[in-house]
Amino acid sequence: MTITPEQKQHFKELLQNEQALLEKELATVGHVNPENPADWEANATDLNTVNADENDVADTIEEYENNTAILKQLEIRINEVKRALEKIEQGTYGTCEISGEPIELERLEANPAARTSMAHIAEESSLA
Repeated sequence: MTITPEQKQHFKELLQNEQALLEKELATVGHVNPENPADWEANATDLNTVNADENDVADTIEEYENNTAILKQLEIRINEVKRALEKIEQGTYGTCEISGEPIELERLEANPAARTSMAHIAEESSLA
């Protein structure tokens, strides 16, 4: 089954809304790398340890590590969303990257950035 232009527009809007939300979430834990606008970096907290209490230093390091972990997951997702939006523009959206068959509408509703059909969902993580 081929995706209709109306369905493509629906998924494009879902993806654009998710992208905006992800960018807001990313901004709470990081910032765009000035040397590479496609990359995000975790916000560093003040690591001034001269007069800092040992617990404060540990809390600061833990906060940075948490920000880094959250940022990595959000960055993965935003890249998936951007890839799906590119596929809409290229006319390849909704096609399984493994079999070339159409991706089920139910799957796209659940995950508009899906790259594979349900039959190949286990293989999706192996895609580059």
